[in-house]
Amino acid sequence: MSNKLLFPKQQMRLKHFTVAFGQQLFKSLGDESRVRILHLLWRNQEMVVADLEQVLDFTQTKTSRQLSYLKNAGLVNMRRLDNWMYYFLKEEATELLQELLGFMEKDPQLLRDQQVYQTLWSNRELAAYKLQNRHWHGPS
Repeated sequence: MSNKLLFPKQQMRLKHFTVAFGQQLFKSLGDESRVRILHLLWRNQEMVVADLEQVLDFTQTKTSRQLSYLKNAGLVNMRRLDNWMYYFLKEEATELLQELLGFMEKDPQLLRDQQVYQTLWSNRELAAYKLQNRHWHGPS
């Protein structure tokens, strides 16, 4: 019998946290840019910086600064694959963020962000065009 059967993987999650972590969490959720990033990461499991830039129409500097803030707050982690940095929600924070972001699920801006991402993902040529022109904001 394998160890996987004896010890099934349990999802790590936050049960309790410090006031300091709570401050970082609520500061993170107090900024629209960071909420938009967290929502996209929650909906799409992981994303590269370039995709976040395109969807949010942020500069690389702004995107990286916000991701760094979220990483330092303990909400986001990353992995490197060749030259690409993939960002994702930390496993321990996913359940809590899912609950909080779920309350904002019908927000028009968050819905638009997800729609733009799905369009860009399904049409990489359009994504390249958007990168060159930076004026396309998705279907109305």
